[in-house]
Amino acid sequence: MAEGPSVDALMAGDRRALAKAITLVESKRPDDRNRANDLIEQILPVTGASCRIGISGVPGVGKSTFIEAFGLYLIGLGRRVAVLAVDPSSPVGGGSILGDKTRMPELSRVPQAFIRPSPSSGIMGGIAQRTRETILLCEAAGYDVVLVETVGVGQSEVEVHGMVDFFLLLMVPNAGDELQGIKRGITELVDAIVINKADGDSISLANQARSYYQSAFDMLRGADEWKPRVLTCSALEKTRLEDIWAMISEYFGWMHEDNRLIDMRRQQSLAWMKRLVNLEIERRLQGNELADHYRHLEDEVRSGNMTPLRAAEQVVAKLLG
Repeated sequence: MAEGPSVDALMAGDRRALAKAITLVESKRPDDRNRANDLIEQILPVTGASCRIGISGVPGVGKSTFIEAFGLYLIGLGRRVAVLAVDPSSPVGGGSILGDKTRMPELSRVPQAFIRPSPSSGIMGGIAQRTRETILLCEAAGYDVVLVETVGVGQSEVEVHGMVDFFLLLMVPNAGDELQGIKRGITELVDAIVINKADGDSISLANQARSYYQSAFDMLRGADEWKPRVLTCSALEKTRLEDIWAMISEYFGWMHEDNRLIDMRRQQSLAWMKRLVNLEIERRLQGNELADHYRHLEDEVRSGNMTPLRAAEQVVAKLLG
């Protein structure tokens, strides 16, 4: 059983208490899950005050360099920054390479920053199943900017969009055929594109890409929606980070109008509840009582002796007792 954290110490900003709390919510033990639920309910009244920002990007875009530079910039403004970096888990052993503190050495040494690598545990899209609860814990501990880094593959962008307020996609200046490298569905989700590595000989390429992306975005969103912005920066040289934060601040000002932020978070919570129902059903199906029956139904469907609909009906009937 994971050692229980002190709620008072957590809300006082104690980093060790926060780490223990996250370990508790990530635990798969049934008794720990009950304790984790109790903990989340206790801290809910003091959550919700942070800026939740998702960051994704193509391979080689320099996400870690950007997050470290951007995090240090925000800390310089008096912010407290939590970085939740989700690592891809091995589909065989379930392990992951948790090297985020190595990738962000300077940020990890700053007291106002908290970096937590979390294995994705095989969840579709590479987003840790408990990342949503971890965001709440970081908010309870006083972190007012939470950066969620995705693995940047498959459906991870869609997954992270459902748990953050602002979704930022990092690109490189020479990304090929511009928008051809990005799925249309992703361009409809992002709130901004930042073209990193806009330094040296790449500055002109970055500006060309920015104009192209911005023209495409101007045709995608309606008049009453947020118009995605396209900016350039160099995380390595720490340039134009202030422009990115100014844009994000403008976005949050717009979201606070007409309760847009509250409404969006409520919809995210409802969607996550539905997702958890599905995950819980899958977990129950792997339990001792139902596993044999479920495998039998799988064999029947595979052999053509039963329709998928009939098998699904029997699964639901079994689950409901």
